[in-house]
Amino acid sequence: MFNFRKFLLIFLASCLVFFTAACGNSEKGSSSGDTIKIGLNLELSGQVASYGSSAKEGAELAVEEINAKGGIDGKKLELVTVDNKSDNSESTSAAIKLTTQEKVVAIIGPATSGAVMAEKDVATENKTPVITPSGTNERITVNEDGSVNEYMFRTCFIDPFQGKIAATFAADELKLKNAAIYTDNSSDYAKGLAAAFKETFLEKGGKIVAEEAYAAKDTDFRSTLTRIKAAKPDVVFIPGYYEEVGLIIKQARELGIDVPLIGGDGWDSPTLVKLAGNEALNNAYMLAHYASDDPDEKIQSFVEAFKKKFNGKSPNGFNALGYDSVYFLADAIKRAGSLDGEKIKDALEETKGLELVSGTLTVDENHNPIKAVTIMKFENGTAKFHSKVNP
Repeated sequence: MFNFRKFLLIFLASCLVFFTAACGNSEKGSSSGDTIKIGLNLELSGQVASYGSSAKEGAELAVEEINAKGGIDGKKLELVTVDNKSDNSESTSAAIKLTTQEKVVAIIGPATSGAVMAEKDVATENKTPVITPSGTNERITVNEDGSVNEYMFRTCFIDPFQGKIAATFAADELKLKNAAIYTDNSSDYAKGLAAAFKETFLEKGGKIVAEEAYAAKDTDFRSTLTRIKAAKPDVVFIPGYYEEVGLIIKQARELGIDVPLIGGDGWDSPTLVKLAGNEALNNAYMLAHYASDDPDEKIQSFVEAFKKKFNGKSPNGFNALGYDSVYFLADAIKRAGSLDGEKIKDALEETKGLELVSGTLTVDENHNPIKAVTIMKFENGTAKFHSKVNP
């Protein structure tokens, strides 16, 4: 069915981008007075609001800390926040507002891959660097022809890396041989993880005994889970987002699927535990960007500061990535010595050995971070630090 609303938003976005490019943007990067405006384009309502809200909290803590220490060259950071409502078209509109009206020096977000890619053209036309905290799709930073999207960056690792690490963990550490893959076929994120998992697991000598799919907003997964059970896997890889995955895990355990379950960072939300239940999550593993119970001193300092600001709440991975994204950007702005988007972009490209909560970050030639992956194991509803896997 023709979606007139989506068509209109895309048409208006194209017109505004053309107008901005044609007229120039002489005020770009010239944040007024003693402030540096940073845009937040995040999912604060809608299907994956937990991700965007968590990233926002982390970003707010980072800005508070940086400003308390004098800001950057005497200028205080100011966050300009727009809710993209977990909708790709809204993400485009948010990027237009942030670049052409608010004239931010850079954008942090969105949190999900599709929404990030929806703002890519707007950001590039306006020479506004983008850092996604958690958009893991490979195409955010690199096009199909291999060219790099020069204004797009990320703080998280990419989908192929997640899928590869998950398969390696299943085959090498858990010593499992027969895997089932249950994928959200409406999500580029999930499909990217699934493809990389399959390729690596087969390379490791494993066998894929079942491949099934579901779609976002599905609630009853019993028929496909029954087929998965009949294939007798000894592990099930479930790349997807917490809203559906929580129900999948609950229903899988009810059907007697008691083998290890593995997923990516899309699981990382307190809502997952509420939907699945504590007991159902036992014998489940999640790839994450950090663990709050990791004894690393930098991590524990962050956890303490976050709990102090947010009434004792323990920070999740998206909190950490939002926090790290601000520090990633602030470090680049300071090294650039300028609020010009192109110079900030160049400084982001040159980032090496930056110590962040989610790991020591170095940007590779494709604008992706080189850093470790944390493996979490659920115990009675709590995701606990299990191990780290270095690239």
